[in-house]
Amino acid sequence: MSLRTRTSPLPPAPRPTVRSRIPIARIPQPRQNRMASTWRLAKPARIAAALQTAQLRNSGGWFVAGASGDVGRKESVTRTIAGREVVFWRNSTGELIAGPGACPHLGALLDKCPVMDGTMYCRWHGLALTQNGDKTWTPFRAHDDGVLLWVGLPTEGEEPTDRPALPARPPLPDAVSAVIAKPGVCEPQDVIANRLDPWHGSWFHPYAFSHLVVDDEASNDHALVVDVTFRLSRTWGVPVRAEFTCPDSRTIVMHITEGEGAGSVVETHATPLGLGPDGRPRTMVTEATIAYSDRQGFQVARWLSPLLRPGIRRTARKLWVDDLAYAERRYELRERGDFPG
Repeated sequence: MSLRTRTSPLPPAPRPTVRSRIPIARIPQPRQNRMASTWRLAKPARIAAALQTAQLRNSGGWFVAGASGDVGRKESVTRTIAGREVVFWRNSTGELIAGPGACPHLGALLDKCPVMDGTMYCRWHGLALTQNGDKTWTPFRAHDDGVLLWVGLPTEGEEPTDRPALPARPPLPDAVSAVIAKPGVCEPQDVIANRLDPWHGSWFHPYAFSHLVVDDEASNDHALVVDVTFRLSRTWGVPVRAEFTCPDSRTIVMHITEGEGAGSVVETHATPLGLGPDGRPRTMVTEATIAYSDRQGFQVARWLSPLLRPGIRRTARKLWVDDLAYAERRYELRERGDFPG
């Protein structure tokens, strides 16, 4: 018996077709007492197996450090990543440069330092640092993929790679992208585990999703395939088919494979920051939504992207208020040895 027939007392939402002329469908939001419970399907052992598979993927020592627009050409920016201070700036051609965030002279934090012609000058005494480094200061690997900033750090158990393992994306000139970042009291694995539990979607986010069904036959420990309706209102929604995969141990990606926006991706990256003042770990969730459609009308949406991005960010932040509560609770239970399964 398929998963769909086992779990859905309501008729499933209509399967989307990529070429449908009208992507919006009349799919009333069911009341909670009419929704199928999913707790039997969200098996701790199944989620744990998928998480273990993801954790075994090599991240190459790469960590997401923010959005591409966070670093300009005139001033440096620092971040704390995996307990290390990292400084970022751009050289004379706009290439991203990264390195240790402390000045090798007297240890000044290299934040908001002036950058001129690709050279950064320490604000304390004017020590000049370039992308070439010297015997006192060695740059890190750095990469700007057009949406996100990455830094490569020596990381125990990870084989360094030249570039991060980027997922397939739609052509950026033809897409609308938006990035949000939210910190949480948890570890990266708790963020990834949240996304490897799609069964919570309709219950925990009823304002955003409904009629979510995991296609058991198409899913395994490497990929989760779901049919879901994105809510526009309590009456109208957009049904799509999506696939969740983990290209590295700190990233999970949702690809829309069928329906409106096929080709769009939502990338969720979990970057460890280090320990907070309370001695508990902090993780930055950076989520990049890269929206795409082959409809002619989407060209208008691209022209209006400065108006669309705030709405995309607002929706993503609302979801992560809930999902960080999930991730933080998971971490808390693990720490005290009470986590089920």
